[in-house]
Amino acid sequence: MDYLNFIRNIQNELSHYPWLEMLLALIILILFAALANFIAKRIIVRGIRHLITKFKSPNQSIFAQHSVTRRLANIVPAIVIMNGISTVPHLSEKVISLVQMGAQAFIFLTIALAVSEALNIFNLVYQRNPKSRNKPIKGYLQLVKLVLFVVCGLLILGTFLKRDVFTLLAGFGAMAAVLMLVFQNTILSLVASVQITSYDMVRIGDWIEMPSLNADGDVIDMSLHTVTVQNFDKTFTTIPTNKLVTDTFRNWRGMSDSGCRRMKRSLFLDQSSVHFMNNEEQQKLKDFLLLDQYLDAKQSEIEEFNNHLSNHSQYNQRRLTNLGTFRAYVEFYLRQHSGIAQNQTILVRQLQPTSEGLPLEIYAFTNTIAWASYEAIQSDIFDHLIAIVPEFGLRIYQAPSGHDFQTFKHEVDVEKLT
Repeated sequence: MDYLNFIRNIQNELSHYPWLEMLLALIILILFAALANFIAKRIIVRGIRHLITKFKSPNQSIFAQHSVTRRLANIVPAIVIMNGISTVPHLSEKVISLVQMGAQAFIFLTIALAVSEALNIFNLVYQRNPKSRNKPIKGYLQLVKLVLFVVCGLLILGTFLKRDVFTLLAGFGAMAAVLMLVFQNTILSLVASVQITSYDMVRIGDWIEMPSLNADGDVIDMSLHTVTVQNFDKTFTTIPTNKLVTDTFRNWRGMSDSGCRRMKRSLFLDQSSVHFMNNEEQQKLKDFLLLDQYLDAKQSEIEEFNNHLSNHSQYNQRRLTNLGTFRAYVEFYLRQHSGIAQNQTILVRQLQPTSEGLPLEIYAFTNTIAWASYEAIQSDIFDHLIAIVPEFGLRIYQAPSGHDFQTFKHEVDVEKLT
């Protein structure tokens, strides 16, 4: 009884000081909210986390880093304040209403953030699946988040305006054209994401080349609005998603999947060095293991052809050329090379002669797609071919340099002196 009388006496005393009574009530409400927050985060959330650790899961680290329950725990003190503010004496109705609306808006925002966090967890778990490289869902989840926060914004707006959400949506019907302009990029990106995923145009890890946007490297991220490419010079290029549908780009995935990479390069030969081979030159080239059988077979073929000619003039007869023999040597050499994929196309062909010489193109595929190995194989082949060209009486075409003119001038000067 003495305790109850003590409380009544305090209330009677405080009734003479309304501001003090209101301040004490607010302090008590804040303490209750802090206590509720402590219980929710320190006891309930920790208990849920401890319970999750009991389950053995490969995704346990993801759940530890991203906590949905911790965000949801923020709702508890907001509920305490929203319901307890009306019990604080001497507060005006406007202040009570404003605090309640603020607490309710905070609850809506907290729920939206918690759902967004849950979607992030779902995306991280999905990315650990090997199939996620072919079917990324990050863009779709971003669209869900966008819709989620738009709805959250409408709920918050409806709370402060004291209007129903559907009433607000009906009012926005007249602003549809404006919204289409505002979300134009989002709509285009969404359609592009669906097309890219449906037609399997790009995957994370693909090497793509898009000269119009200076992109040449590996795709490292695909989102709703952008595709991020890490170029080979370690820079990053951000490509709008819809550009991959409207613009032209090259995807090297086919090369990666095949396990081989095309080599297409030409040697430019001096056309004046092309001539018929005599017996001495043929005998010299027979020392090459690769050409022994070729020269014998070719010689037999030529003799058989010449025997059918009515006129045996040397100008009408077929004869071996150093260029044709060199082409045969290059093809045989490629078919013996350990770095060339023998199950792919191997061509050694002449292209249209130019003022810079006669292009002899080597078209083949290396049996590796590793950049360094590919360049090493290609360089090794052309090192050998450039070095062996003089053995066939051919010359590599090269425009005159300053050294050539200097040598020529020196020879002319010497000739004049003599």
